[in-house]
Amino acid sequence: MSKQIYAGNLSYQMTDDALKNLFQQHGDVSSVKIIRYPDSGKSKGFGFVEMINDDEAEAAIQKLNGTDVDGRNIRVNVARPKRNGE
Repeated sequence: MSKQIYAGNLSYQMTDDALKNLFQQHGDVSSVKIIRYPDSGKSKGFGFVEMINDDEAEAAIQKLNGTDVDGRNIRVNVARPKRNGE
């Protein structure tokens, strides 16, 4: 079963490919999506990564949370489902 990971406080210049490369150092990544404003296409500074293996996903969270990427300490944790009103 795959695991959804939240990645926040990302550099606004971060690309989907760069985020994928970052997480691939820790295991197989099935999908990556940086969330962007629909009108401008600019990054909102966070995104989601889906990893195939739960153990690899946990390792990525442990190793990447709080690390400096492009001058920003990124936040990485298990993605929570959207609640109503979000």
